Amino acid sequence: MPPPVADVGALLRALIEDGVEFVVVGGVCAVMNGAPISTLDLDIVPDRSPDNVPRLMRSLDRLEAEYRDIAGRSLAPDAELIRGAGHNLFLTRSGPLDVLGEIGRGRDFAALHARSHVVDIGDGLEIRVLDLDALIEIKREVLRDKDRATLPILERTLEERRRTD
Repeated sequence: MPPPVADVGALLRALIEDGVEFVVVGGVCAVMNGAPISTLDLDIVPDRSPDNVPRLMRSLDRLEAEYRDIAGRSLAPDAELIRGAGHNLFLTRSGPLDVLGEIGRGRDFAALHARSHVVDIGDGLEIRVLDLDALIEIKREVLRDKDRATLPILERTLEERRRTD
């Protein structure tokens, strides 16, 4: 049974090793931007280009990814679905991984890449992480219950960062 909490390092390492182009969003993004929150999964928005999707599929295969399915079926990742704008929610041997085609109001990899920065996660590995102000904008657009709960924390983190910069 996959772990209920993502091993973020293992997931990121697998994606990097396969050369997947992506931007980290969601809870891990918030944490990497200094926000004191917790999260159970890793959310990414990948480049959905013809060159990148096969690399992502290779990573998902190595991670033994299966769609989270309330009926308990074992469903392998589908490249056609990943090329779309929707959300692909997986369980992997390293925990939950959400591969999102777009977030907010149609923001895809290209839009998010322009509002992201590179973070060194150690061992010479670098990833792209959405900027905190962009994450706040997107959470305001979506405004789900969990977004309402975390927005004040994200806003205070951004205010504090601006004071110290």
